[in-house]
Amino acid sequence: MRGLSISISDDDTIAMLGLKVRTLFFSPLFSSSSSSSSSSRTRLKPYLTSSPSNLRIRMSSSSSAPSQIIEHVVLFKVKDETGPEKVAGMMSGLNGLTSLDQVLHLSAGPIHRNRSSAFNFTHMLHSRYSSKEDLSAYSGHPSHVSVVKESVLPICEDLMAVDWVAGNLSGPVEPRPGSAMRLTFMRLNEGLGDEEKEKVLGAVGEIKDCLGSLDQMTYGENFSPARAKGFSIASIAIFPRVNELEALDSIPEVVQLQKDKVRDLLDHVIVIDYVVPPSQSASL
Repeated sequence: MRGLSISISDDDTIAMLGLKVRTLFFSPLFSSSSSSSSSSRTRLKPYLTSSPSNLRIRMSSSSSAPSQIIEHVVLFKVKDETGPEKVAGMMSGLNGLTSLDQVLHLSAGPIHRNRSSAFNFTHMLHSRYSSKEDLSAYSGHPSHVSVVKESVLPICEDLMAVDWVAGNLSGPVEPRPGSAMRLTFMRLNEGLGDEEKEKVLGAVGEIKDCLGSLDQMTYGENFSPARAKGFSIASIAIFPRVNELEALDSIPEVVQLQKDKVRDLLDHVIVIDYVVPPSQSASL
């Protein structure tokens, strides 16, 4: 098993959050202790940074989705001794970045449930962009740099960032406040090729058709490996409320077939549940 902790420098952390970078739903049966042995209705055009039309597109994104988006997820482990006011400051700073032109959606908050004992992440950020270039522009924006240096670095001891292209997104770009997400990150066994990777991605895609209460699901291959701790496949499954998400725990057979198909290909899995918090942009 690869090491599960890292030493964070300012440069490493900022890069992890995306400055130098330009979830598949599995039930808890896809245990985080996996053995190491074994059509959208409306298409939105990309927009130019700082153009007045950007705001119109971003405001309308709650009712329609572009044909392709970039998913960006960052997991944070806040130091145990950190006071609540500093954690609140970090969350406020991160959520304030939703006002940047490049951002289609952004929310940050505490993790509802971490199902992976090896990684004790406490908070997360989920954001969406219309292109890799927009993600890069967001990451290099002075406001983002300031939040990372002033509010994130001083209180976090571990981070992980994963990015993937989500094609054919259906439904709103902005998940409703109160929506519940299950995020899954998979690290494949070493030495596997494209064929095995496609097999895992295929198993993830098949799960989507089994989940009747699902609002939305995206999955794909991580394109920013430097800060992903070796996790190369990720997914987000979005449910209307926490109740629908937690109800899946009582029907584990839903993903049993897909689990059996790829169990021997996985080195480790992180499964995290997250509830989208109320929008804070109006008060920032």
